[in-house]
Amino acid sequence: MTGVDRSADVLLSDGATVHLRPIRPEDAPAIVAMHGRFSERTRYLRYFSPYPRIPERDLERFVTVDHRDREAFVVALGDRLIAVGRYERLGPGSEDAEVAFVVEDAHQGRGVGSVLLEHLAAAGAEAGIRRFVAEVLPANGAMLRVFADAGYEVQRRYADGVVHLSFPTAPTERSQQVIWRREQNAEARSIARLLAPRAVAVYGASVSGRGVGAALLRNLTEGGFTGPVHPIHPSAEAVGGLPAYRSATEASDVDMAVVAVPPESVREVVDDAAAAGVHALVVVSAGFEETGPAGARAQEDVVRTAHVAGMRVVGPNCLGVANTDPAVRLNATLAPRLPAPGRVGFFSQSGALGVALLAEAERRGLGLSTFVSAGNRADVSGNDLLQFWQDDPATDAILLYLETFGNPRKFARLARRIGRTKPVVAVASTARPAGTPLDPPAVTALFARSGVIRVETVAELFDVGVLVARQPLPAGRRVAVVTNSSALGRLAAAAVRADGLVLAEGYPVDLPPQCTGDEYAAALRVAATDDGVDALVVVFAPPLPGAADLPVLPAQGDKPMVATFLAGSPPPGVPAYPSVEEAVRALAAVARYAQWRRQPAGTLPALSEVDDMAAGRALVGGDVEGLLAAYGIEVAPSLTADSADAAVAAAGQVGYPVALKAAGAALRHRLDLGAVRLNLADAGAVRRAYREVAAPFGLEVLVQRMVPPGVACVIEATEDPVFGPIVGFGLGGLAIELLGDRAWHPAPLTDRDAHALLDAPKAAPLLTGYRGTPAVSRDALADLLLRVGRLVDDQPQVHALTLNPVLARPDGLSVLHAAAHIGPAGVPRPDTGPRRLR
Repeated sequence: MTGVDRSADVLLSDGATVHLRPIRPEDAPAIVAMHGRFSERTRYLRYFSPYPRIPERDLERFVTVDHRDREAFVVALGDRLIAVGRYERLGPGSEDAEVAFVVEDAHQGRGVGSVLLEHLAAAGAEAGIRRFVAEVLPANGAMLRVFADAGYEVQRRYADGVVHLSFPTAPTERSQQVIWRREQNAEARSIARLLAPRAVAVYGASVSGRGVGAALLRNLTEGGFTGPVHPIHPSAEAVGGLPAYRSATEASDVDMAVVAVPPESVREVVDDAAAAGVHALVVVSAGFEETGPAGARAQEDVVRTAHVAGMRVVGPNCLGVANTDPAVRLNATLAPRLPAPGRVGFFSQSGALGVALLAEAERRGLGLSTFVSAGNRADVSGNDLLQFWQDDPATDAILLYLETFGNPRKFARLARRIGRTKPVVAVASTARPAGTPLDPPAVTALFARSGVIRVETVAELFDVGVLVARQPLPAGRRVAVVTNSSALGRLAAAAVRADGLVLAEGYPVDLPPQCTGDEYAAALRVAATDDGVDALVVVFAPPLPGAADLPVLPAQGDKPMVATFLAGSPPPGVPAYPSVEEAVRALAAVARYAQWRRQPAGTLPALSEVDDMAAGRALVGGDVEGLLAAYGIEVAPSLTADSADAAVAAAGQVGYPVALKAAGAALRHRLDLGAVRLNLADAGAVRRAYREVAAPFGLEVLVQRMVPPGVACVIEATEDPVFGPIVGFGLGGLAIELLGDRAWHPAPLTDRDAHALLDAPKAAPLLTGYRGTPAVSRDALADLLLRVGRLVDDQPQVHALTLNPVLARPDGLSVLHAAAHIGPAGVPRPDTGPRRLR
């Protein structure tokens, strides 16, 4: 067997979890038992005969595989196997294999077959299987749909009463989209079940009414949960005025268990909840991963046991979950009060801050639809909630308080998709590990290009949150400032310009300090109907201390409005801020998001000359130039030399005229230091250049055929802790590199992303004919960016890639040098391959 762990917890289409793993010889009795539960029709459709029992010889072959030419996976729910799938290579050295699977009748229609097919295809591709073939009876419509709906390029033919299917195991763009769509549906349903349980069991509530468990029980009941609440207690007859049960199995319809027992007792609770058919655990108990290795192992055991039993886990060490829907009214948190119902979904990783966050939301009047605090985030994460909120009709905006990212690549993918329809506001640090090329402004821009409104603090999270929750998005960056204080008007105008907004023509409007509320409201109505205005900033100061004739703000239209009132409060619905600067900063953040949202998303274009098999071979051999060639990226050939004679020989081999450069990666483009000699036309020139370069920079040099001159550019790719693989672009030159003038975007790139990257650096005018220089081919550069983005998206072993310099010209470009950091093969990157829970 390979070193890759092929076992996985997976979600089915109804949101329940099961465990998938390679088959083992000791599974023989469970396989026989599962076979015995099949209906006659299921046996006939799978085996083309009644096949009432499995002969011993067949059974031994079923459960004994080599995990390469023959692989089989089983799907377990609790201690029972409910499905098995397998492939078998058609002959020694063949790249074809026959695939088949069967699902127990009671679990058909839950997406088990699709999950098996994904994992079998991934394992087969790793083993060199390029194509699956299958034979299916025409009457087996469910199996035919599994193959047809998987997104693979399936070929069919009908012969001898059987449908013969064949398709490549390599994923296609369509098959990946199918996987992501199924993943979203399954994860959303699992969270929907979590947030709307029929009945809740509470473990750990004391009879005395003191402690965490009692608080959870009290908050559930006093919060008005619409379903039954069942305290589970080992001896008490009643807890918190409710009948107590010894086990959740004695209660009925329990979908959720809230757990506040000591950490050493949590596993026992998991077993009891599993026996009761519970769908979700909210583990408030602490003492797990946050305490060290032993706690981490205990946490892993809890999650593994829960998944095998079909349950999802929030926590451990979390605050809990809430749903303000009047039909549910779920407060399974340690917060005694919830904010009013609203249309904002709120995820907090921190349990310790959770109560304070909910209290601040209530103080700000920010209504919530649902709330989840994930604590240690052992299972349910912010990504799961994003999947749920994407199509949740009760949620219009999303707030995230994140400390770390469990699956950064997936977060970036979901944020780009969800941000197109719902604002995503996140507290997230710009800090990056030492040695990474991104500075804080670049990280902020990277968030913006992914559709995330990134903020620095919790206060800013709510500043922006109340704005996106209550106001429309601005149609542009033109801002009208209306005030009755000229000093505050000047302050607001300066803040507008400083935050990248545009002061609308004719503003600020400075009303007299003694103007009436009606006069103020009239000026606001003019601004609200001004075609040259996209958003309003209202600043009101009372004319005299304690005497405030408050303006009546105009009815809400299609332009957002923010306000700073130094006395009194604006009417409900208008976000109010303590200072002008805070109001404008929130508005600017939302305006940048609105501008991103107005831009078309673009498409992932099909790229010619991409050879996946050649890329695999190049990765195994660590051949960087071969890997680039497999993606249609040609690097100008160069040869190394460590003597004058070798340099002359190399020049003769690549062809005159040549360039001779110091071999060090940091020196190859340093013409200013004398590390490069150009346009060497003969052997004598090469010998002189070698002596001049080798003396100060070392004996080893590079000899490369001259290419036409162009604008020097740099293209990079690296792995970011939040966004996964990202692609960077900038212009070459020491001064530009010193200033960090580089733009970044998550991979893969759409056609619009590639062109936007070209425009993002401050030195970008050098590409378009600055001061009379010829404009370069933007299409050639964009194509190169698309290929680099596709490469690093496809190949998780490529941890870093640099093309420097790339010479861009009006007729194309030349890549002169390439370097890459290639890691060990077989290391899976999150969010690639078949579906699996963390």
